[in-house]
Amino acid sequence: MKKKYPDAQLDMTPMIDVVFQLIIFFVTTVDMQNKALDTQVRMALSPNGPIEEQKDPRTVVVDVDKDGEISIMRSPVSEARLLTILNKARNESGQSTPVVIRGDLAAKHEAVKRVMDICGKAGLWKIRFAALKEKAAS
Repeated sequence: MKKKYPDAQLDMTPMIDVVFQLIIFFVTTVDMQNKALDTQVRMALSPNGPIEEQKDPRTVVVDVDKDGEISIMRSPVSEARLLTILNKARNESGQSTPVVIRGDLAAKHEAVKRVMDICGKAGLWKIRFAALKEKAAS
């Protein structure tokens, strides 16, 4: 014989709390990712270039500013430190780890080539260059 529980109800409060916690987590992590990009790097326009559909989470983004200074996530790094970071990325994720170089419009090609050479020394061959599809509205 089955027992009936007429007062049984599902308490939604803990479930709603978890949903709000997840929303807060995702909002803050997306904001942190946007702040990691150096806004001082003015990239070139490439209106005919392909649009990145899906970003590989293993991607290492390297910025080269107008003075040829190298940085990752707004933190300046030396060439030796960059090589160490890229070697570690290769050891953890393999040789197909993508590297995106965000070169400033006024940066000399020599500075960008140095980053490319360091990628080669680290054994990473999947290199892409970031550019803007269209000019930002002022």
